[in-house]
Amino acid sequence: MKLSRSTLLWILIVSVLVAIELGVVTGLINPSDPITSLFTFLLAVAAISILSIVGAVFVGMLVSHRILSTQSFTPFEQEMLHMRGELRELTQQIEQIAERLGVPFGDKKKGP
Repeated sequence: MKLSRSTLLWILIVSVLVAIELGVVTGLINPSDPITSLFTFLLAVAAISILSIVGAVFVGMLVSHRILSTQSFTPFEQEMLHMRGELRELTQQIEQIAERLGVPFGDKKKGP
């Protein structure tokens, strides 16, 4: 089984985090030590910065793809447009029947 680079990077990041957690639990890493605390803080800032940049790139690619792709209506939207057309046809048929019977169909200006 061949692992991709992204999978290996993910495994590396998770293993580093697990190692840090085990170090804190076993007492090898003392979080109250100023040097360890500074080192941990710098690692956290670097990791968050890298992950935020990668996330921003992915969000940017997603947004630009959605904007630049020429998509038609979704199947749901197509169905709604089809139902709208059917509703118009049915309304016209009801108006024609009402005219033949001499019954007023309704006041179109009147609100609900």
